[in-house]
Amino acid sequence: MRVSKPRQKVRKGAPAGRGQRRAYHHGDLRRALVDEALRLAAEGGIEAVNIREAARRAGVSPGAPFRHFADRGALLAAVAAEAQRRFRAEIEIALREAPEDDPLAQFRAIGLAYLRWAMRNPTYFEVISDGRVFSHEESGALSDDNKEIMALVDRALSEAVNKGQLSPENVDKVRIAGRALVYGFARMAIDGHFARWGVDADRAEATAVAMLDFFIARVRTP
Repeated sequence: MRVSKPRQKVRKGAPAGRGQRRAYHHGDLRRALVDEALRLAAEGGIEAVNIREAARRAGVSPGAPFRHFADRGALLAAVAAEAQRRFRAEIEIALREAPEDDPLAQFRAIGLAYLRWAMRNPTYFEVISDGRVFSHEESGALSDDNKEIMALVDRALSEAVNKGQLSPENVDKVRIAGRALVYGFARMAIDGHFARWGVDADRAEATAVAMLDFFIARVRTP
């Protein structure tokens, strides 16, 4: 008598391979689409973000995203808002680790969080810094979050003046120079300019720390 082999059970919930469609099992479709758009941006840059592909990966029909996003621009704005939220979280962690009684150390912590996040998440940095993706004037939530970050910088510099760490006449110079310093270094890293300037890519973060320490030491009032 022939004995039939038991039918092999198919394991449910197996992770989908890269680029494969994921089954959509939860109710927050908007969040699922933003997550998939973030993955697309991480894999192929901003140009790779596509509503239809985000829908396919989320496991919904091509028309489903339009209940939440009028067009690709609206989806990119949501992606930028999420990238900004993650950036803000990095800053908050850095500030908790900085001495509360040292405003310039807090200012330094904000700059270092900016650099580390940008270098570790180059695509997300592109999303929040590229004017083609969103407009601060047209994106209320993103603009508000950015203003809060700027307020943290201004507060640290104001307290540095109160504590005698910074001369009042240098506040605006330090604010703009500090921004240019971290933004420029991040762009150099992302655009691949380190080799031409003798910076070892493996030492990028250590170089960023040394650069910020040099800057803080020069602006601190003796």
